[in-house]
Amino acid sequence: MASEEASGSPRRSRREPEGRVLRQDKYSVLLPTYNERENLPLIVWLLVKSFSESGISYEIIIIDDGSPDGTRDVAEQLEKIYGSDKILLRPREKKLGLGTAYIHGMKHATGNYIIIMDADLSHHPKFIPEFIRKQKEGNFDIVSGTRYKGNGGVYGWDLKRKIIRLYRKEVLQKLIEKCVSKGYVFQMEMIVRARQLNYTIGEVPISFVDRVYGESKLGGNEIVSFLKGLLTLFATT
Repeated sequence: MASEEASGSPRRSRREPEGRVLRQDKYSVLLPTYNERENLPLIVWLLVKSFSESGISYEIIIIDDGSPDGTRDVAEQLEKIYGSDKILLRPREKKLGLGTAYIHGMKHATGNYIIIMDADLSHHPKFIPEFIRKQKEGNFDIVSGTRYKGNGGVYGWDLKRKIIRLYRKEVLQKLIEKCVSKGYVFQMEMIVRARQLNYTIGEVPISFVDRVYGESKLGGNEIVSFLKGLLTLFATT
């Protein structure tokens, strides 16, 4: 018992009335990558630091889509450094869309909460404990990062950028079943579907920064596809 108290975990009843041990919350981070060789070691280090300092149980699932820059090799080294219980490399042979990357990652997630974020450091992992606090505070189904409230800011950020989100695992599974988008509009569709299904959504103000290394993954054609996807989504909901 002393070791549990020393771990920094929140104090709470260890047993339910009928005597069953309460399950500790675990957070699975889904981290899709494509040409993130330079960013990946830093984002993983920041994630591990944030979770460890907060005493949070976690795993990081890296879904690399056949990056030609050697991202997979870097991920394999990170798996050796941090352990295969914390870093799980679950690669695919080629780019198949952001939505399918999350579906693939979900198959390997053992946490009861799922965090989805970008590997390019546009979101800082230091905000994750605040997401977790917000979820528990309001018992929300979903917690989304926003730059439109409170002290949230933006540095070199634009509408192309994806949003960090925290989901109850069963909620994300149901949303994925409802969504039809495969690319960057997938995250937008998920939040629209969530509102349709009356899931509760909390918001945390966070700052966004532009990519630390490399260039944005969105080209002109992808931006057009993104906008078309939004139009289709709003026309069918």
